[in-house]
Amino acid sequence: MAVSDIDLIHAWKQVLTLSRLEAGQIVTVLTGADTHPQTLRCAIAASSEMGARVNRLDLPPVNAEKSLSRDALAYLGTTPLTGNAAAIAALKASDLVLDLMTLLFSPEQHDILQSGTKILLAIEPPEVLCRLVPTAADRTRVQAAAKRIAGARQMHITSKAGTDLRCPLGAFPAISEYGFVDEPGRWDHWPSGFVLTWPNEGESHGRVVLDRGDILLPMKDYVTEPIELIIEKGFVTRISGGLQAEILKDYMASYEDPEAYAVSHVGWGLQPRASWSMLGQYNKESHIGMDARAFEGNFLWSMGPNNEAGGSRTTACHIDIPMRHCSVALDGQPMVVNGVVQDEQGLARAARRKDIA
Repeated sequence: MAVSDIDLIHAWKQVLTLSRLEAGQIVTVLTGADTHPQTLRCAIAASSEMGARVNRLDLPPVNAEKSLSRDALAYLGTTPLTGNAAAIAALKASDLVLDLMTLLFSPEQHDILQSGTKILLAIEPPEVLCRLVPTAADRTRVQAAAKRIAGARQMHITSKAGTDLRCPLGAFPAISEYGFVDEPGRWDHWPSGFVLTWPNEGESHGRVVLDRGDILLPMKDYVTEPIELIIEKGFVTRISGGLQAEILKDYMASYEDPEAYAVSHVGWGLQPRASWSMLGQYNKESHIGMDARAFEGNFLWSMGPNNEAGGSRTTACHIDIPMRHCSVALDGQPMVVNGVVQDEQGLARAARRKDIA
């Protein structure tokens, strides 16, 4: 269902206020061929109404000839900023970059952030942005979970479907994604609402069994039959199952990069307003699946790069896999039990759903 410009401008102003935008600051809106026109005009209107000095930097697309998907996250690393010193300089000179193009996992993004510029990614459809406007309470909840991860030395993930994965921790930081950028040099993604980290290199081991209803991204497919992944020394060494397993293997093999099979980030969703069922309502090319990544109680893990956390792996392939009905423990302490987050909010919501059922 479409949203009005008034509602989307209001949503932008809430996010920009949480991001501490001040009158007189420089905002650069980074756009590309797939930028949603309503998101663009409302971002400019909201920033201008708040007194910012607004620029737009529009860049041509890249990587179409290399990717098997139109998804913005299907081929990473090289961006329209690669080798473009003038564009990078403009973004570094900005207080805030509104990324409506997608720079995720790029060296250029890290360079810009190190200058103190804040970057907020926002490429989901306008109605999704309005439904998932972040709040200060989102930040508090996500940061509390990140603090638990930061103090842990092992994440253990299990499920009734057969998952039993152990991920030693400590080499990489805990990352809080809550949907706005309130500190210099911060990157975030609106919408979001989850916590994550990267396991120690070469140490993750175990078995992951994807069950019916788990999600493959960027394919944006619900799993319809079990897929088993064996993980040894930090890499997926075997993928087995039916047709979807064969599609996943063929897709990953197309990158011709062994680093694509490395375990990347691991964590869980904390956004109660995100919906697991959203994928069933939208055309695949209209979104990138942030509901799937953020819905409360998922176990979200991935294969691919770790340079977002300061690592050296920059493979172009990135597979995100949100799973339902998993249990996640940190050093033996349960954080998620069978898909229910074990904090006050998660337990209260689970009780309400039980009463309704």
